Amino acid sequence: MQYRGRPTNLREIGKALGVSNILEGSVRRSGNQVRVNVQLIDANTDEHVWANDYDGDVTDVFAIQTDLAQKIANELRAKLSPTERAQIERKPTENSEAYLAFVEGHDLLTRPDRLRPDTEKAEQLFERATRLDPNFAKAFAALAWVEDWMYHTFDPTPARKAKAYATAEEALRLEPDLPEAHLALGFYHYYCERDYQRALDEFAIARKSLPNSADVYLAIGAIQRRQGKWAESTANMEKAASLSPKDSFLLLNLADNYRAADDFENADRVFDRAIKAAPTSVSARTGKAMLAVELKGDLSEIDKQLAHIQPGAGSDAEGMVGRAYLLMLQRKFHDAGAILKQLPGDARSDEKPKEYLEGALYTFVNDKENARSAFQRARSILEKAIQEGSDDASRHMMLGMVLAGLGEKDAAIAEGKRAVALLPESQDALDGPKMTLALAQIYAWTGENDAAFELLERSLITPAGVTVSSLKLSPIWDPLRADARFQALIDIAQKPNVELSMNCR
Repeated sequence: MQYRGRPTNLREIGKALGVSNILEGSVRRSGNQVRVNVQLIDANTDEHVWANDYDGDVTDVFAIQTDLAQKIANELRAKLSPTERAQIERKPTENSEAYLAFVEGHDLLTRPDRLRPDTEKAEQLFERATRLDPNFAKAFAALAWVEDWMYHTFDPTPARKAKAYATAEEALRLEPDLPEAHLALGFYHYYCERDYQRALDEFAIARKSLPNSADVYLAIGAIQRRQGKWAESTANMEKAASLSPKDSFLLLNLADNYRAADDFENADRVFDRAIKAAPTSVSARTGKAMLAVELKGDLSEIDKQLAHIQPGAGSDAEGMVGRAYLLMLQRKFHDAGAILKQLPGDARSDEKPKEYLEGALYTFVNDKENARSAFQRARSILEKAIQEGSDDASRHMMLGMVLAGLGEKDAAIAEGKRAVALLPESQDALDGPKMTLALAQIYAWTGENDAAFELLERSLITPAGVTVSSLKLSPIWDPLRADARFQALIDIAQKPNVELSMNCR
């Protein structure tokens, strides 16, 4: 779609996408009638290989797709396996309105930033598709994937988990060999159960029928980094990026891998690719800015990237919180607070209630009364979420950080330790280090400097851990700056090939 309406140089497009052939065409709909014009072009020579026009009722769209796929395979001299041929010939649904809802849901689900409002709307569309056609297996698989993602990102509740499993199982009951259903079940085991091996087994089944699916390679790579297999993970994500080079979401995941390895050059290069693929992506812009801050200590990149984010582009909670966090790193606390005040009262950024962020900002400017009020509101929200069944490590850690802001030392440390026990680094090499670092913050905010320095020392040499620049710049660590060990830790960490040993105890 990003090439739509632009002058086309097919050789350049083919090179950018890494393909030797391009299918170019258009679809026009008038009422229930559709006209499809297609042409297959050799991207190396810019020569037409084959072309055709189709006219028919909208319900003929699947027959048109089947004919197109078969003719293209013949022209490219591709040998289809029996499974592939069956996939081409099988109609996903007999209901055109169900299919339209499915396509609209898929569009929302594959937008670059995976925003919560888009995800919730996609859920509604996939549910509509399954109601219109209770035998639409692909719609159930897509709905299952949405439920997996919602559980993983902002609603880790038993009800969401149960729905994710039930819809994946229904997709497989309807069509046992549907690769998208196995992919969805794999994501259930990954996101909802953290059963990495069962997830990989399902992804392996999906890959047999989807050998060129970037989603499959991304899924495998996502699990491998949580297993601490960073090299293998990056290789699979690079493979995914070669299969789908314009997928900004995929590129952001790949950039995160390079960031975890403190590889600034490759991470920055991939963030630039993500921005080029999706110039309005708030995640890509804030990711590039955060990279510059964390690995280079370059605060100027923040203003450069924020200047490209159009008003309203970050109006969702996640985007606005990201902008507020960048301003916080610049110590523009009042500007950051002004952004948070624009958020709706129930806004969330993943597991973070905006009230926690407001409390932190008030703390940084030493406004104790407003900080306490904000933290109290955040506490109520988090305790309610946990009581309702969200026994999630991030929720407990966030509650611990809130309690630290309220000065309730013992309770704060207990919640932080519980979060680390629920999600240790040995179980998750991506998010586990974030739990360790958050516990270090709790220790710092409650005056337990020895324990804080011990965790920070370890985090500095852990993939996806804290960086020297973050320690220098983030106001989170201000309570430790008066301790002589803080500068000593930074000085030692900056020396090449020196093993950290602070003997903090």
